[in-house]
Amino acid sequence: MTSQRTRDRLVERLREKGIESLSVLDVMRRTPRHLFVDEALSSRAYEDTALPIGYSQTISQPYIVARMTEELIRGHVPHKVLEVGTGSGYQTAVLAQLVAQVYTVERIDALVKTARLRLRELGLANVRVKHSDGSWGWSQQAPFDAILVTAAPPEIPTALLEQLVDGGRLVIPVGGGRSQTLAVVKRRGTVCEREDLEQVNFVPLLGGAA
Repeated sequence: MTSQRTRDRLVERLREKGIESLSVLDVMRRTPRHLFVDEALSSRAYEDTALPIGYSQTISQPYIVARMTEELIRGHVPHKVLEVGTGSGYQTAVLAQLVAQVYTVERIDALVKTARLRLRELGLANVRVKHSDGSWGWSQQAPFDAILVTAAPPEIPTALLEQLVDGGRLVIPVGGGRSQTLAVVKRRGTVCEREDLEQVNFVPLLGGAA
């Protein structure tokens, strides 16, 4: 269930769901998702569903990873990207194969250590991982051409908008409860333009480090 044929079937499902970017589809095909889940769940790694990774966190559904990545690079591939919520490192690995520099922050130290190991094993040397409260972003490395957030805050953190370059974009799920809205926010000088895409279901973006 971790064969290339299984990955190819996943990519066909993503295409059927509306993912159009050939570069995103190619990266999704190449990335070994089974390495980012517990061995007991590896047979389900290429199902189009979220899976638990411990610490009340999940590895995102492949469609959502592809959709958010496609929106992040739409029209222009950013050079320097911040990811908020490293989690398993799967979304990080997808981004790292498409953009020059990925900076990623995760509040749970055990996940930071595991993600670092997996990314190193895959030879993805263009990623820097930090153990930190993601709602603060990573101000020391700002500004970023784009920011992708993999957990849902009730409102968009101002700190993240401030760390975007002029013309940059933020892809983020927003809202409380069991359902949120996936949004794209584009910064135009001091003005931020928001476009809502679809309903999604993410774990909440929590403050503090653990």
